[in-house]
Amino acid sequence: MGDGKLRNTIVIGSGPAGLTAAIYAARARLEPLCLEGFSAGGLIPGGQLMFTGEVENFPGFPDGIAGQELMARMRQQAERQGAELVTADATRVDLTARPLRVWAEDELYLGRTVIVATGARASYLGLPSEERLKNKGVSACAVCDGALYRDQPVVVVGGGDSAIEEASYLAGLCSEVTLVHRRTELRASQAMQERARGNPKIKLLLGYVVREVKDVAQDRVTAVVVQNVQSGERRELAADAMFVAIGHTPLTELFAGQLELRLSGYIEVEPGTARTSVPGVFAAGDVQDPVYRQAVTAAASGCKAALEAERFLAAEGARR
Repeated sequence: MGDGKLRNTIVIGSGPAGLTAAIYAARARLEPLCLEGFSAGGLIPGGQLMFTGEVENFPGFPDGIAGQELMARMRQQAERQGAELVTADATRVDLTARPLRVWAEDELYLGRTVIVATGARASYLGLPSEERLKNKGVSACAVCDGALYRDQPVVVVGGGDSAIEEASYLAGLCSEVTLVHRRTELRASQAMQERARGNPKIKLLLGYVVREVKDVAQDRVTAVVVQNVQSGERRELAADAMFVAIGHTPLTELFAGQLELRLSGYIEVEPGTARTSVPGVFAAGDVQDPVYRQAVTAAASGCKAALEAERFLAAEGARR
């Protein structure tokens, strides 16, 4: 099992955080191994940006860039700097002893440091029409995609603080925002509720669930069909986009019981650092960030994790 080689750094994940960590680690001559995932088995090589059509807010691309192209460029850069990429899922870890152990299926990899960059997956409603129209008007990130629907009517689904934040952000861009929530009362804090109710561009539609997103035949969102949970009445809301804000799931199952996790499942890191509860293990990107969840903040935290891994190795005198 495995080649028995002890690596300075193993990066788990290949989204903006993982690939940036690999780039920085490679430039520091740490010869990192990056387990980039395998789409059929768990992690998606390239992360969630592989499902993003046009990225308009990543610095350096004034005309925007397709999510897949951006990640392809990051991957090429990591390889060019000397990172070794393996297209496989990490299936098991042992972070209780040194060297740190990471298995990718049946292959065992040994590392002096590990950078966890497995990301978080947005929750969706599970509707067939929603799935067909993802990145064609259905989104889970208003900051990422809201500007594409400037001066157009949109729908936000959810009732918590995040949903109100999304709706408020979109209200600054779009002609009208309808917030749809299945309960008759919002779950958001009182301050956030007052913020929504006080915005004339936000309409609250409570006690309704989304039943369909139209129009798959046109390959774009034209309306959202909602149903009253009590009366069964159906309504069709004209909309050019639907933003789902019902939560994210950090991909941390692999590390439960080995790394300290927050109640929400995100990896706990020391404030201002990428350091986890286990020395030599660092976390970067959305797996430890429940707030910002942007490609640029993920990339920045990947840089921090690689720099901290380098300093950890230097302090140990264990580099190579």
